Amino acid sequence: MAGKLYLVATPIGNLGDISVRALETLRAVGFIACEDTRHSRVLLDHFGIGGKDLVSLPAFAEGQRAGRILDRIAGGDDCALITDAGSPAISDPGERLVAEALERDLTVVPVPGATALISALSASGLPTGRFHFLGFLPRKGPERRAMLEEVASLSATLVLYESPRRLGETLQDLLEAWGERRGCVARELTKLHEEFVRGSLTELSARYATEEARGEVVVMVEGRTGERRWSEEELRRALEEGLARGEKLKPLSTELARRAGWSGQDVYRLGLSLKR
Repeated sequence: MAGKLYLVATPIGNLGDISVRALETLRAVGFIACEDTRHSRVLLDHFGIGGKDLVSLPAFAEGQRAGRILDRIAGGDDCALITDAGSPAISDPGERLVAEALERDLTVVPVPGATALISALSASGLPTGRFHFLGFLPRKGPERRAMLEEVASLSATLVLYESPRRLGETLQDLLEAWGERRGCVARELTKLHEEFVRGSLTELSARYATEEARGEVVVMVEGRTGERRWSEEELRRALEEGLARGEKLKPLSTELARRAGWSGQDVYRLGLSLKR
């Protein structure tokens, strides 16, 4: 009989995040696939799980190594997939492995536990009934702008992961793309220095333009709250009136984007065309 692939959630900060079922699974399987074997060995040693065959499955090599792991499962070995923190396959290695396992008719079993996405959202103070997860944004360029514009009109809370080094730049991009909205930055979740910073995108952007965040970061922004997306003619008229009053285009675009349900970039481009 073929074995099974278990997707085992690991702590996102506090080692107490791990579940009893996760520990039982890690002790029972034939081998463990790890995002980083050195990191995972520390976790396993802490809980007294020694002597396990650890196989490396970093994100950059998932496509090349998935086949060998699945061959072992098909041959009868149970495998647990763990990443450095949180639930496998959610902005972490595992998505490709799961897809190929299902193509082979192998059984995939989730062993749920801590995940930064849900932990951050639950304590953010923003609406949680509906949310849209963006993962990590493209670093820059047209792909980044396209993704931000794609979700600008959604009324669901928007959630993304970001590197602490790029946090200030990203918050500014969100402000320009989506206009003024409420937001929350969560970092170091379940760790000693866990922190939630709540405020408007303007306030958050200003803070992290000069303050370097530390640790893993989750950014959450409320969805569009306007009743209806303005037509281009309505937006054009509001831009003309604002420019006629002597308002500067950039802050005017940000404010109108928030009210009109348009992306900040689109409003700014329309405003530039009017000024010409």
